[in-house]
Amino acid sequence: MSVTRISEEGLNQILNNRVLAPVTCVIKFYSNNCHMCHSLQEYYLDISNQYELDPKIVFYAYNVDDDPAIEKRLKFTGVPTILAINPNPDLPPRKPAKFVSMPEPKDPHKKTWYKVRDIKKFIEEERIK
Repeated sequence: MSVTRISEEGLNQILNNRVLAPVTCVIKFYSNNCHMCHSLQEYYLDISNQYELDPKIVFYAYNVDDDPAIEKRLKFTGVPTILAINPNPDLPPRKPAKFVSMPEPKDPHKKTWYKVRDIKKFIEEERIK
């Protein structure tokens, strides 16, 4: 599986339940100027590869530089941030999808902020089964 860079339009489609199938969308929010975001990139790709045979989970990356208001809109501060979004195609469009932000680490990794095991645990807890 790969990580797809998602546009503002694509993110809005997910957030507004315009997804055709029930999937968990895992989105890493990053900035071009964030060294931790760049360090996390390889690990995030490796995690996505571990789920390549699971059709109910997809991995995205969203550049917050494309929409500086996104942090306030989704109620998170700073990057990297990882969200799990479970759009529900059975709900009417424009009704907001459920999303959960990965908690701030108690003991952040000095290079990548999040630890791989914590990301995997978060995905397993929030994914559609």
